[in-house]
Amino acid sequence: MNKTDLILALAYREELTEKDATTIINLIFDDFTEALKDSGRIEIRGFGSFSVREYKAYTGRNPKTGTRIEVKQKKAPFFKVGKELKQKVNN
Repeated sequence: MNKTDLILALAYREELTEKDATTIINLIFDDFTEALKDSGRIEIRGFGSFSVREYKAYTGRNPKTGTRIEVKQKKAPFFKVGKELKQKVNN
């Protein structure tokens, strides 16, 4: 499922226009992004949690040329699946 599929499913199930469903989905995604930027954590009980992980700078290697490159410190989103979702997927 991608973002368009999610919008269409919401519009169909809740009898909304695609425009209204798009607005709702974009609002949710925008708020998730802001929450991760501000507090670094989102928890949805029964589904999972999103957090931000920090990675230190390191020396890497360009796989194409083999030259060494310095990779800067960075942050990346991380998802940890919830227990209930894991059980539903496995059953």
